[in-house]
Amino acid sequence: MGTLIMIGQVILGLSILIILHELGHFLAARAFGIKVEKFYLFFDAWGVKLFKFTYKDCEYGIGWLPLGGYVKIAGMIDESMDTEQLKQEPQPWEFRSKPAWQRLIVMLGGIIVNVIVGIVVFWMMTFSYGENDIDNSKLQYGVVPGIIGKEIGIQAGDKILAVNGKPAVKFFGDVMSSEVLMGDAVLSIERSGKQQNLKVPADILNAVAEHKKNEFVSPRHLLNSVYEVSKGSEAERMRILKGDSIIAVNGQATPFYDEFTAALKNNVGKAIQVTLMRGDEQVVVNGNVDSTAALGLNLGEVDFPVIVQKYGFIESLPIGANKALSVVTDNIKGFGKIFKGDVRADKALSGPVGIAKMFGTEVNWIKFWSLVGMLSMALAFMNLLPIPALDGGHVIFLIVEMIQGKPLSDNFLEKAQMVGFFILIALMIFTLGNDIIKW
Repeated sequence: MGTLIMIGQVILGLSILIILHELGHFLAARAFGIKVEKFYLFFDAWGVKLFKFTYKDCEYGIGWLPLGGYVKIAGMIDESMDTEQLKQEPQPWEFRSKPAWQRLIVMLGGIIVNVIVGIVVFWMMTFSYGENDIDNSKLQYGVVPGIIGKEIGIQAGDKILAVNGKPAVKFFGDVMSSEVLMGDAVLSIERSGKQQNLKVPADILNAVAEHKKNEFVSPRHLLNSVYEVSKGSEAERMRILKGDSIIAVNGQATPFYDEFTAALKNNVGKAIQVTLMRGDEQVVVNGNVDSTAALGLNLGEVDFPVIVQKYGFIESLPIGANKALSVVTDNIKGFGKIFKGDVRADKALSGPVGIAKMFGTEVNWIKFWSLVGMLSMALAFMNLLPIPALDGGHVIFLIVEMIQGKPLSDNFLEKAQMVGFFILIALMIFTLGNDIIKW
């Protein structure tokens, strides 16, 4: 059932974005009197359609191949590679008959709509829910490094004071932001009362892609008393009770949660001795740690200091817009790192399986719309890449035409479209194969 929910969310989210993207092209074309012959969600490859109807000389439908969608604009060389129409004399309602500036707006229409959608989604999310984050300045015990944090030299108990010289990091989310996880950032930390700087390596994205960002750092907290003991668990066999406080493992004090979990991981398959405080009495119990490095304890929720900020309707707009545009800047930085060789493409790029895993197996509408907003901005960025067959490729050709004062030949455009098509197929195969290997 969880898999079906995940697939359903992906199809719904991408369908919304594809329809709105193609609607941008459709409305721009209609505004300039250009005939639109087809408007499809997904591709009707080899003429196979799941659903169709015709309204005002335009065929609307759903194809069987869920790799995107398209509008077929009369008199334009597009992914359909239908060049028969181009052999006839240009008609006034065709794309090729319109001025270059109008054709440029038509090609940018989908990207513009995606940007608007992304900004509106983040705007409404900010207005509706505000911003909730852990107050980094009030983390009394600092942070705990994960696999990635340990590699760059962060130690348990370190307090992160500044990122790239920006003092007083207020939100813990800023520590986990793309500014840090893109690499090359400088963290100012306090360790044992002394301040020092740590440089985040340029290739940290490889580690983030492999281990996920929760393996960077997390807030450190004291070990809670036992909230619940699972029935049939090792903890129950050890006679650990609700309300007990764990103070040591094998005689080693474990006041912090990370110290307790580390002690369990270091003793997998071994016998352990756990020291408890039960009221005013100290109790010692013995047991064994299985391969999961867990005893079957629920230690309850951690009460971190949280800042909740609410914003007005207008006040939310620039904040939402900034969040939306940061998706584009992060993509630009990410591709720059790939081309520089700092980040491996197989680590950084994800396809449909990777996107599906982001949505998850449970319905969470806040998460759903956040991902829709993020993917809308990512779709705008990807479509602006100067690859023939993408909107960005058409935009480049139109700009060249406007500069030189005459259009590029139909023969060149046909060949460029074919090259772009093969590039896209190669990228799809690479990202899908990469997803499967990661999975």
